[in-house]
Amino acid sequence: MNHDTTPAPLSPRPLRHLIENQRRLMSAAQLKAHGVGAAAVQEQCRAGGPWQQLLPGVYLLHPGPPTSEERLHAVLLYAGRAPERRRGPVEGVPAQPTAPGAAAYADAMVTGLAALTLHGFASTPPLTSLDHVDVLVPRTRRLRSSGFARLIRSTGLPTPVQVTGVPVAPVPRAIADAVAQLSDAGAVRRLLTEAVRGGHCEPAAVVRELTQARLLTRPHVVDAVDSLLAEGRTIAEDRLYAMVREHALPDPVWNVDLRLPGGPHLGGVDAFWPDHSVAVELDTRAPRPGLRQDDDALWSEYARKRDHLERLGITVVHITPKKLRESLEQQAAVVRTALMAAGDRDPAAYVVVLPR
Repeated sequence: MNHDTTPAPLSPRPLRHLIENQRRLMSAAQLKAHGVGAAAVQEQCRAGGPWQQLLPGVYLLHPGPPTSEERLHAVLLYAGRAPERRRGPVEGVPAQPTAPGAAAYADAMVTGLAALTLHGFASTPPLTSLDHVDVLVPRTRRLRSSGFARLIRSTGLPTPVQVTGVPVAPVPRAIADAVAQLSDAGAVRRLLTEAVRGGHCEPAAVVRELTQARLLTRPHVVDAVDSLLAEGRTIAEDRLYAMVREHALPDPVWNVDLRLPGGPHLGGVDAFWPDHSVAVELDTRAPRPGLRQDDDALWSEYARKRDHLERLGITVVHITPKKLRESLEQQAAVVRTALMAAGDRDPAAYVVVLPR
């Protein structure tokens, strides 16, 4: 009696459970881990079939267009190429792939406009209208951009932020990657302005990333950065006003120049309490390309002014915009302590206070 030892074709029935995994999206490696070979995948992806290939090695397990979420995970599956992790083996139970997330996507993370949309930016397009999804990967990753997946390689990757289960580049890095693709000055200005006004990050962090990406050689980016720094200064001043008001500090005189009577100019400060000889100065410096020497000179000027004022008996509290944004109550406590300690110090030199 002859027995047919030819393996029976893979039945589509065991594949039904796959649509409940991976948000109905799987890589070729994940399918293989389920026992679904290349021939079976091709059969499922035939014209009019139930599956479709979105990117090389990435398959959508249903017909019709992918959702914006599925596009994001498809790009990460394509770029991540993480090894699969099996549970088994358990007889009769298919091996299960790693669930979507940072571990499944190795070093890949969404960046650029898609990342900013995920961070909640209003000035970026909706995910469904983006022709490309930018994904940040290590420079050593041996993949090319394909379809709607646009790879951006970097020697140093930031720590991703998890947004709705998607690893996303931090706002400053996502802005730099978005600006690299934009030639419209208005679009660049809107991104940078929203980053600061929306409280997503400080201007210095954005300028640092733009500098590292060598984007500050582009005139329209430089113009946007100048507006960004002015915007950041205004917001920091508003937070300083709020700190004094909300924490019931005595009212200072705002934005003044200090001089010795008949003597030299001592410098400007953002807030000054004459009766306590306490001043607050905001540090809104930001790194600029080719201006490291000027930046160092500016910091030296800050330090010189502070030393001079303190020799005259004036306490200078140095505050950065980041501290005002992240720890307003703590900064108010620092200023309050300086005001309360005024009575224990020797009287300060008399200085002339002029509007700045």
